[in-house]
Amino acid sequence: MLSVRPFLSGRDYHSLHHENNAFRFEPERRPDRIVWHPYDGVPAIHAVSNGEYRHQPEWYRRFRYDEERARGLNASEDLASPGVFRWNLADGDASLIFAAAPDAAAAIPPGVAAGELVATLHASERKRREAFSSPLERAADAYIVTRGSGKTIVAGYPWFTDWGRDTFIALRGVCLATDRIADARTILLEWTGAISKGMLPNRFPDHGEAPEFNSVDASLWFVIAVYDFFAAAARCRVDVSHSDRGALEEAVDGVLSGYAGGTRYGIQLDEDGLIGAGVLDMPLTWMDAQVDNRAITPRIGKPVEVEALWLNALSLASPRSPQWNAVLARGKAAFQQRFWNEPAGALHDVVDVDHRPGTVDSSFRPNQIFALGGLPVVLVSHEQAATALAAVEARLWTPLGLRSLAPDEPGYIGHYGGGVLERDGAYHQGAVWPWLLTSFVDAWVRVRGGGPAIVEQARERFLTPLLRHLDEAGLGHISEIADGDPPHTPNGCPFQAWSVGEALRLDRIVLR
Repeated sequence: MLSVRPFLSGRDYHSLHHENNAFRFEPERRPDRIVWHPYDGVPAIHAVSNGEYRHQPEWYRRFRYDEERARGLNASEDLASPGVFRWNLADGDASLIFAAAPDAAAAIPPGVAAGELVATLHASERKRREAFSSPLERAADAYIVTRGSGKTIVAGYPWFTDWGRDTFIALRGVCLATDRIADARTILLEWTGAISKGMLPNRFPDHGEAPEFNSVDASLWFVIAVYDFFAAAARCRVDVSHSDRGALEEAVDGVLSGYAGGTRYGIQLDEDGLIGAGVLDMPLTWMDAQVDNRAITPRIGKPVEVEALWLNALSLASPRSPQWNAVLARGKAAFQQRFWNEPAGALHDVVDVDHRPGTVDSSFRPNQIFALGGLPVVLVSHEQAATALAAVEARLWTPLGLRSLAPDEPGYIGHYGGGVLERDGAYHQGAVWPWLLTSFVDAWVRVRGGGPAIVEQARERFLTPLLRHLDEAGLGHISEIADGDPPHTPNGCPFQAWSVGEALRLDRIVLR
């Protein structure tokens, strides 16, 4: 005999479940299934089996989660178990399928025997997987999800939703490198409706609260993604309708005009053609960690990657909107004059720090790669790019990506661990980020002139070690971060969209 006792909860993924009198153990018994309705507002749980269900409600208490405990989080949970499924295996194979509403109707159609349903689902999933050309492409599919009537990209599993910045960075690999043009179109159009004062939200909160617009770079990554979408559609000979193109170009215009005119959090165009941004204790760039409402890497002023994104966005839009040409020219001249750090042979990370003209933050970070060739427009001379990229490779590169801070810099933390305060404090102070690798390699190849031999050298040196990671943490996926110190243990979210997407873009686009 085989007995299976399911454990159920009904909670937000950031919370834990505890014994209470409100949980509904009693199932709805239908001819072909058992359905539980644990709480109001929580999806029902459907179960179809070819075994016998016996209702034996019990609370199983104090499950201990070692990973949560190591992270300084609540680590004890109670789960509800409504009953037991039993099979006599002498009579044949046991089949049990669970699905949560509203997907249950599609996943478990009524009147289909459990064994037949298992065979159908198995064949369908095998066919779905065979349609992908590589395990990495199959992994990317997991991040494309429904939002409203459209689609979006989940930033990572198990604890992220859809974040604006992550979506637009990941989309270039998850969708465009895999020729999923229709999905990219749907995602981009879904987000256009969220533009407010030139800004796209950095994330949609989990419970229907107002979107959060605390990002200076998310909207600029959207512009980059739109033009990459146009290029990918042309490459794949997919027609972009007049209305779709118009809606996306209007959204781009809204972003550029909003930034030029000034918007939230001190984001505005300066006389030098560059974008200033930032207010106290509100981190606006991708280096967004906070401890006790204090930004760890505030980067108020003119961050190098924000200027690279801004000037690239202007360059992409200016053929259609020539009113940006003068701003673009001023901005490029100011960038070349103000960001080069001659003693370090690299770029400053921030100029006009805290909006104080002439001040600089020269912390050696990876953000400079987007000005060195990691975006379409290179903002420094060939010699400067080559010098800075050599420094980046020597000080920041690891087999899993780039460190967020060089090990010889003050404040470097080589291991990401401990409780919430320790981890947030280390997040951008040395942790390795795989998503940065692709833009670095793009610049590395370009500065060497490209060509088959250089591409093959880059593939062996940079991509092959990264792909070994597919078997190390979230199987088949790439982690959010890794330790800055050897052996560069994977850490953070084990399934991260922009890590997977940028690896695909490296494989399919940069190293084609």
